[in-house]
Amino acid sequence: MDRLMGLDVGDRTIGVAVSDLLMITAQGVTTIKRTNIKNDINELKKIIDEYKVTKIVAGLPKMLNGSVGIQGEKVLSFLEKLKKHVDLPIELEDERFTTSISERMLIDADVKRKKRKEVIDKLAAVHILSGYMQRIK
Repeated sequence: MDRLMGLDVGDRTIGVAVSDLLMITAQGVTTIKRTNIKNDINELKKIIDEYKVTKIVAGLPKMLNGSVGIQGEKVLSFLEKLKKHVDLPIELEDERFTTSISERMLIDADVKRKKRKEVIDKLAAVHILSGYMQRIK
């Protein structure tokens, strides 16, 4: 059975989510605090092995007009480095608004600002992965 990993790659953190074995739901796993490319990739490889991930779905931040901006280029650069260390297909999913949607959900749930900062990237990864799974069904 396939298990997907969703990534929300940022400058300081990487939000990580995985699908269930039936690819119906996505659950937040962790937020990796970025230190350097080697450590970032090693942390992802541990999660890939633990959950037996068969495909990665990474959020691609786009500008409102649909073009790829500076942050999108950073994500693409990170994914190129990741491809050299994991033998898995990597799909891109438009991640416009996932962070703002995640923040709105947390605010509506009355989650304090400090706690929101701790979980927002993980929740954004859940939205990225959920959106992908809905799109491919």
